[in-house]
Amino acid sequence: MSRIVVFGAAGKAGSRVVAEAAARGHEVTAVAREVSRLAQLPDGVRAVAGDVTDAATVTALAEDADALVLTVGGPDATLYTDAVATAAAAVRPLGTAGPRIVHMGGGASLLNADGVRFYDAPDFPEEFKPYAIGQIQALDAYRALEDDVTWTYLSPPPVHFAPGERTGRYRTGLDSPVAGDDGQARVSYEDYAAALVDEIENPHHLNRRFTVGY
Repeated sequence: MSRIVVFGAAGKAGSRVVAEAAARGHEVTAVAREVSRLAQLPDGVRAVAGDVTDAATVTALAEDADALVLTVGGPDATLYTDAVATAAAAVRPLGTAGPRIVHMGGGASLLNADGVRFYDAPDFPEEFKPYAIGQIQALDAYRALEDDVTWTYLSPPPVHFAPGERTGRYRTGLDSPVAGDDGQARVSYEDYAAALVDEIENPHHLNRRFTVGY
């Protein structure tokens, strides 16, 4: 059993990570800025009001955790890098006993068939750019960290990522989307959550990014 703290636990991804981890018997703390948004939690999950960019909150929760899961987002690009910096500063003093950071990343930094980031392709939607650049900068921030912080950045597919069915089946890749027979990469939020908790239970991507798809 792991002690898992999920920031952004009221969101579409965070709530599914909470449910997946709790169903497997992990000790889960669900964190949201407004605790009232955490009214429908699985049995045994602790609800905490907190902000992933608040150093005092993150430091206090990191002390008793095995993993800090960051499933936060918004149009302010600085949120993502602020979250990385705050989480890294919280876990660094704890040394090898400290938790790993597991970050719900973006798909825009994945490479298309031409080796170009989806973000840099001419048809990338303008309305998604603030979110995408924030996640790209977060990945860059993780890659710039020293080895005294352990992290994993999990990118969903760049386009086909939506709530759906939990199958428990998926394939993994590194910097390119995992495409199916139709050439499209897709995964449900439910199977993304399963992949994330699998990675916590059985680490295969320490200090690197990976992605999932069917």
